[in-house]
Amino acid sequence: MIDVLLGLQWGDEGKGKIVDFLAPQYDIIARFQGGPNAGHTLYVEEQKVVLHTIPSGVFHKGILNLIGNGVVIDPITFKAECEKIESMGVNLQDWLLISQKAHIITPTHKALDKAAEMAKGMNKIGSTLKGIGPTYMDKTGRNGLRVGDILDENFKQKYQVLKEKHLKILGDIHLEDEIQNWENDFFESVEMMKRFQIISSEYWINEQLAQGKKILAEGAQGTMLDIDFGTYPFVTSSNTITAGLCIGLGVAPKWVDKVYGISKAYCTRVGSGPFPTELLNETGELLRKIGNEFGATTGRPRRCGWIDIVALKYACMLNGVTDLIITKADVLDKMSQVGVCTSYEIDGKETNEFPYDIHNLSIKANYQYIPQWDKELSQCTSYSELPKSFLDLVDLIQQQTKVQISYISNGVGRDQLIKNKKKIKKIFLFQKYIKKFTQEFRKK
Repeated sequence: MIDVLLGLQWGDEGKGKIVDFLAPQYDIIARFQGGPNAGHTLYVEEQKVVLHTIPSGVFHKGILNLIGNGVVIDPITFKAECEKIESMGVNLQDWLLISQKAHIITPTHKALDKAAEMAKGMNKIGSTLKGIGPTYMDKTGRNGLRVGDILDENFKQKYQVLKEKHLKILGDIHLEDEIQNWENDFFESVEMMKRFQIISSEYWINEQLAQGKKILAEGAQGTMLDIDFGTYPFVTSSNTITAGLCIGLGVAPKWVDKVYGISKAYCTRVGSGPFPTELLNETGELLRKIGNEFGATTGRPRRCGWIDIVALKYACMLNGVTDLIITKADVLDKMSQVGVCTSYEIDGKETNEFPYDIHNLSIKANYQYIPQWDKELSQCTSYSELPKSFLDLVDLIQQQTKVQISYISNGVGRDQLIKNKKKIKKIFLFQKYIKKFTQEFRKK
């Protein structure tokens, strides 16, 4: 079976740490979408490591790591990442496989990304300028280069054909010097990629499933950045939800088992786009400072706000989340109170649904507040040690989402993760049964 782990907000939820924690339970860790716009942060022997393309299972011996066909790969970023990991004593060639159908980000893709963002002016969507969008556009436009193409002796000619198409699109926007600098590194990095096992990954992963191997699919970005269901147009270029793993790995839905949904105990967002619970005040600044909220990929300061239950319920629904994991709970220790958005008010009407055109609507977030707790969460090592006020927050999230919170991350350390052994699903099922029974009784 395949379990999937993905973000439920706008990315940066702390997925890397959770994958690192869960990895020993699996035989294979697989990335299924996104590219180097993702930044999964791990702490290995107290050393900070940020992974952009390579799955987060690489620091566990005996686990195979797959970059699936749904991922877009920048050879330059990939090479730098490999060198960093190998300098830490990991032999990647034995444990990393790449789908031959994954698409390649070229220097002119990055140039197109930069030009497009420049042209938008005040309407920028907050692109990371990594060439992700143009690469996915070429994929759907049937113009792209795939990893399997680098093994073709005519690869440079194929590259040149694509480059000429891109230069025509760029027109009078002159980025030749940047493109040339990128190209020098690009072809050197492509040669390095040939060292790895480039495989027909859809056949390989289905063979592993048939053999009973356990696989964890690792999502990038977050649900609210999904190309179809996110805050469009301020979204990424791929499907970040559970359904994306079937396309991004070439597996049938029948194989999907657990869905781990990751959410911070508050909300953050990088770049432009709607953010109903954003705090444009000292509290927002405090969250950013304590949480060290700066992008792992771009270094940009993240916008901060209270947890948004309306968006969280929407994300749980889209993904079929079976297990919630709350991260960075300890960041809230210094807050005088903790806000929880439980509904929106739009044009004077209250709603619990995430709206279609959130960007152009005037949304007022309605809050419940949890009082400050009297104990530092980072000092807790078990669920029973957590302060009552924080447990009220946990209960509120579970009641609103109808999903079990299975783990709570209360620090950056690998071991700072508390398991919630208090099962609540049966209670929710019972509540649903009673509600249904009552409705049927009233009809009679």
